[in-house]
Amino acid sequence: MEAQSKTMQYAWILVFLLVLAWSAIKPHDYPTWLLEVFPALLAAAIMLYTRDTFPLTGLVYFLVLVHCVILMVGGHYTYAEVPLFDWIQEEFGQSRNNYDKLGHFVQGFVPVIVAREIVIRKKVFNSTRWRDFFIVCFCLAFSAFYELIEWWVALLSAEAADSFLGTQGYVWDTQSDMGFALAGAILALLLLGRMHDQQLQRAGFID
Repeated sequence: MEAQSKTMQYAWILVFLLVLAWSAIKPHDYPTWLLEVFPALLAAAIMLYTRDTFPLTGLVYFLVLVHCVILMVGGHYTYAEVPLFDWIQEEFGQSRNNYDKLGHFVQGFVPVIVAREIVIRKKVFNSTRWRDFFIVCFCLAFSAFYELIEWWVALLSAEAADSFLGTQGYVWDTQSDMGFALAGAILALLLLGRMHDQQLQRAGFID
């Protein structure tokens, strides 16, 4: 089991570094790249720092890696110019490139499972309903705080503001971003809750 765990760790690191290296090669612009990729770098640093003292379930590690990849792809192209979503925009007659909506959906989908694992293992709540309510609220608050960060960056950096914000002229972009994060958080609990519990039990984190 320990050897398998080490193999998974090495695979996680390898995939992360390969995508990071690709992302850093001639991105749309480096200020935007750094802004978009920084959360992924921070997440990777936390994963590595806590891998021995507070190891997480395989589901959480996988979801965090997927989220990091989405951030690094967005950093390379900017969220408004990801080629696959340009094709989707043209093919389905959409008014904008919606890769940023995927990013914000995942911004709820992944953190809610991370938060769920922490509060379950730390025995923060006695009620599952209150637990789920508060971790969804946490994800919505996290999404709102990220929107504030985007606003602050726009005020401080004219060079990267448009690419980082990625509103594409959509007046309700901020509200829809938070709505997608909320939907992602709720859907993750509904789809992954049972699988997550099984992994927590197999790992011996809960009875």
